[in-house]
Amino acid sequence: MKHIVLGTAGHVDHGKTALIKALTGVDTDRLKEEKERGITIELGFASLRLSSGRVCGVVDVPGHERFVKNMVAGAAGIDMVLMVIAADEGVMPQTREHLQICSLLNIRKGLVALTKIDLVDRDWLELIQEDLADFLKGSFLEGAPVIPVSAQTGEGLPDLLAALERVAAGIEEEPDTGIFRLPVDRVFTIRGFGTVVTGTLRSGQVSVADTVQMLPGTVTAKVRGLQVHNAAVTTAEAGQRTAINLQGLEKTDILRGQVLVHPDTMKTTLRVDTFLEYLPPDKKKLVHRSLVRLHTGTSETMARVLLMDQEELRPGEKAYAQFFTSEPVVVMAGDHFVIRSYSPITTLGGGLVVDPLPRKHKRNDPAILESFEQLQHGSEEEKTIAIIERAGPAGVPLALLVVRTGIPSTKLKKILDALLSRHALILLDKDNLTVVSASFHSELQQKILQELSAYHKKYPLKEGSLKEELRSVLGRHVPVRLYLSAVQALERTGKIVLDREIIRLADHSVQLQEDLAELREALNRLYLEAGLTPPTMREVMEHYAAKKDSARKVMDVMLRDGVLVKISEELYFHSESLQKLRENYKKLLLKEGKATPASFRELTGLSRKFIIPLMEYFDLTKLTIRAGEQRLLREK
Repeated sequence: MKHIVLGTAGHVDHGKTALIKALTGVDTDRLKEEKERGITIELGFASLRLSSGRVCGVVDVPGHERFVKNMVAGAAGIDMVLMVIAADEGVMPQTREHLQICSLLNIRKGLVALTKIDLVDRDWLELIQEDLADFLKGSFLEGAPVIPVSAQTGEGLPDLLAALERVAAGIEEEPDTGIFRLPVDRVFTIRGFGTVVTGTLRSGQVSVADTVQMLPGTVTAKVRGLQVHNAAVTTAEAGQRTAINLQGLEKTDILRGQVLVHPDTMKTTLRVDTFLEYLPPDKKKLVHRSLVRLHTGTSETMARVLLMDQEELRPGEKAYAQFFTSEPVVVMAGDHFVIRSYSPITTLGGGLVVDPLPRKHKRNDPAILESFEQLQHGSEEEKTIAIIERAGPAGVPLALLVVRTGIPSTKLKKILDALLSRHALILLDKDNLTVVSASFHSELQQKILQELSAYHKKYPLKEGSLKEELRSVLGRHVPVRLYLSAVQALERTGKIVLDREIIRLADHSVQLQEDLAELREALNRLYLEAGLTPPTMREVMEHYAAKKDSARKVMDVMLRDGVLVKISEELYFHSESLQKLRENYKKLLLKEGKATPASFRELTGLSRKFIIPLMEYFDLTKLTIRAGEQRLLREK
């Protein structure tokens, strides 16, 4: 059975609180000032058990124009509205404003209680009912039950309860994203228990002993106890009015407007992309960069309205807009919001959050406007694609996709599987299901190929670029995971070759110009003819003093090609000479069982200048192992 939250709405002194007391037995006015003034100032809460056994959470809101912001905070989590209109006064200013706010918050179910019928005669009552039909025409309450009641005499209360039962039965269960979040609408302390917060649990669930985090902020706490409808429970679920006893926190640590979440599941934001409907009571235009009061969940903050493709909105017009807030807010795609003017304070409009974590946009950008269209009107798959494209090369993990699309994770996994099978996405991280658009992956591959091609042209004598050096050239905006994935893809398709930390195009080979080719041939002859007594590097550079830089570059190429072997900073040998020596040295070791500098001299006829470096070289290349002054064959 779906959990239902019922909220009141209506003008001040029309009997909302008295009606709730008559229905539930609870006086929701708990403040001394409320008792003295006879009006509701703060949100009040109660529970209502219907004949079916369903228990509804009840939120009683203030009706005075000065406390409309409290009314919005209470209305944000309700499923159906009980619009209260006094028979002796009829429709009043806050009646209209409250109905408008409920409509903007996407409340689609409710009924009307025509109160104080004990104060009017039958003819007046019929006249008021006719006026109500005109007032409700075109609204979501058109055709809803209108029940005449008196909280004083009890007349009509059974009919009202029966109507509430019928309306509640028709409310469909909303999809649950699975992410726990509870916008806080009340904070208080209970002696012996500590700090308690209440709110309507918007999605997910929370259990005793869970760790929760207050956003905005970094404060965390343990859930010490839970209550739903004044009964202790171990777990509270989406849609329930919930009281949470938090361990180790003071009342001053939490404010109305903050949101309780499980740690690291949601993020705060200063920018919110929306679909905005402008509905002020007058003819004043809403211009680009207007300062407004933005109401989301139970919070209120100042924000600039950044119209994406218009300079102003007239009453009744709609547009895509980004709000830039003065303080961080916590929202999810699919949330509804209300905006009110800065001064004097009146309700201006509201709408739908389409992306809670956007970047700053360029106005009048066709690509940005197209993504707004996808997020507002697209299928679930199209919305998912739009958010992944917006996430850019960094990609987006599944948990944030849920927040940015409002689609439950179970559905999203199926959508991602389908997109991955069509190669529309690339999976960057299996653990948290981070995905990136295949277009970014493909663009990066092309960029890598272009940069490598440019590198080979600039450094024709180098085998390739260092892998990390190439990544730095591509820019800091390229995430490591995306870069490595693109490199692996290029290697798999044979377009590049990755040799340890060197990366090059597959068709790249060091091409020496004619003069350098002649120099290489001369150096090759020099080392080949020198055999085991090659000149030192200093002697080579002196010999080629006129083209020292070219000689160094050519020798580097010969080293990479394996023609020359570097024994020390000064000694290079031709690989053929070393290979012959290796074979003869191994025969000596097999025959004698060991080698010494003296026996190595007898084998080669070399001086100590060459003997020691060569014997150490064979140690390093794992032919021999040193034992004191002797060398032994390592394989033995």
